[in-house]
Amino acid sequence: MDDLIRHPMAYARIERGWSLEDLARRVRHAALRRGLRSGVDRQRIWKWENGRAEPDSHSQLLLAAAFDVDESLVDSLGWPSWLPGRDGPISLGPHSTVPALREALRTSMDRRAFLTYSTAALAGLAHEWATTEPQALAAALDGKQVDAELVETLEITSDRLTSLVTEQRQHTSKLLRAHLDTVTDLIEQGNYAHPVELRLHTLAARLSQTIGWHRFDQGRHTSAGHYWHAALHNAHASGDRDLGAGILSDFAYQATWLKNPKDAADILQSALHRTRHPAARSLLSLRLARAQAALGDARACRGSLSSTERELGAVAGEPSSAWCTWMSPADLLVDSGQWLLDLGESQRAHRLIANGRDLLPRARTKTRAVFLTYEAGSYLRAGEVDQAAAAAKESLALAARIGAPRCITLVRDLLPDFMKHAAAEGVSELLHLAKAT
Repeated sequence: MDDLIRHPMAYARIERGWSLEDLARRVRHAALRRGLRSGVDRQRIWKWENGRAEPDSHSQLLLAAAFDVDESLVDSLGWPSWLPGRDGPISLGPHSTVPALREALRTSMDRRAFLTYSTAALAGLAHEWATTEPQALAAALDGKQVDAELVETLEITSDRLTSLVTEQRQHTSKLLRAHLDTVTDLIEQGNYAHPVELRLHTLAARLSQTIGWHRFDQGRHTSAGHYWHAALHNAHASGDRDLGAGILSDFAYQATWLKNPKDAADILQSALHRTRHPAARSLLSLRLARAQAALGDARACRGSLSSTERELGAVAGEPSSAWCTWMSPADLLVDSGQWLLDLGESQRAHRLIANGRDLLPRARTKTRAVFLTYEAGSYLRAGEVDQAAAAAKESLALAARIGAPRCITLVRDLLPDFMKHAAAEGVSELLHLAKAT
């Protein structure tokens, strides 16, 4: 069906199950909510979708309200680019890095109806990354050449910004985007020696990956996908295969989160073929185990967990890439416990999660909040509701303090199970806290 839908408005309408009249009625209702009247009907919607006419600026604002799209995108992106239709990833190539970066920076505000790249698009991108080699950019342009000292300054300040604790993200987000915008400008100018070129692409990849995770934690999946897409292009251009594999695993993590574990497993299996460092392989294997547990494939999950443990044990003495230095035995224990919980092995899972939480460094506040939700889930399944409520309350308080909506969502996902035990100690307080957060 997708191949027959030529206009993004038709695609967005059909994705929602709306008829032409349904959309026209929603546009008229949007006008009424503003104290206005609109003459948009089924026939006018048909003309817009078939290119026979184009909505004026007023009608586009009403359409944006109907599709729940931020009005600012109407002016900034123009018709019909602001519509929440399909987005396809740009193919990897010597001139693909800047367009991918510009796309991410341009669409940093979510077009909410579109969540992620399609399964086929991601599978194709992963295959393209695994089978193509990077090429150098075109020859340098006229003008003053970018020197290594400037790049080093950008690297140092970017490292400091990305290493700050989660609580500081409200202050660092704009700074990271400004750094990425600067790096994009430098790459686009194309005037640098080859070693500087590689460093610029690596820096662009790492900045894009970090911003993508900020967006993911906020539940802004469209924006996260665009930033990771840009990161993958630049990791590929830099020749850093492990960094590229890590970015593909971010896409996979998102796919599992959005209940598409089969897509996640396919992406990770492609990425593992070209991943070299044990820490990187360990992280990818752990995320593969997550997807396999969600698919109910116990044998494959245990095999991936064994690979994770083996690769993590081989890390000593080999410096890890910055994007996976956080990978630790604590992550292995807690995530292993969570996946075993999904497979029904609650007693062992509970023990692993508790042990892993105790090992986690205090500085990793967001991860602690996530781990506490896993612990709450394991207590619930074991029938220890009071301890589950205590863990969930601690997680919720941490998530609210550091501004981590994804952690809050994890707690809220547990609330229906808590409601079955409303009289248990701590549950009433948890439900009140969740309502107020």
